[in-house]
Amino acid sequence: MSTYIHIGKLVATHGLKGELILKHSLGKNTDFKTVEAIFIEKIKDEYLPYFHEKSTVKNNTDTIIKLEGIDSKEAAAKLLQKKVWLTKTDFENLVSKTAPVNLLGFIVFNKKEKLGMVEAVMEQPQQILLQITLNNKEVLIPLNESTLKKIDRKKKEVHVSLPDGLLEIYLD
Repeated sequence: MSTYIHIGKLVATHGLKGELILKHSLGKNTDFKTVEAIFIEKIKDEYLPYFHEKSTVKNNTDTIIKLEGIDSKEAAAKLLQKKVWLTKTDFENLVSKTAPVNLLGFIVFNKKEKLGMVEAVMEQPQQILLQITLNNKEVLIPLNESTLKKIDRKKKEVHVSLPDGLLEIYLD
């Protein structure tokens, strides 16, 4: 079974021929030319492949993408606000090494104490949130200039110094 990684969502239609704007978190201009298919989650945990026909880079977060079989603005509109996923292999080939989403699978340490593995990355305007599981509970770890101490890409570790009491909120 393939592993899928969430990279963004379809945010708008573009033109009249079924093109869509894909807002992604890959951290660089991405044209998806090497990707055979993107996967759209129409039902939770069910990923349907949509084959890549062509794409044009708008900027480092937006790509105009044309999918096989989506040939009108109306057909494209049915996919709006849907989450987009890539296979792990395609993700690793496209993601910028400095993109926050590239922290997936890293281990989070708070003041040298191992907390858990990054399961999801959420980008907020003021900070990034890393989702981990601690004592069978979902915990969000804020990454900003006051909490982030170091990212060790070789060891796949994120070192933070969290405010006292933050983890206790989740553990009560």
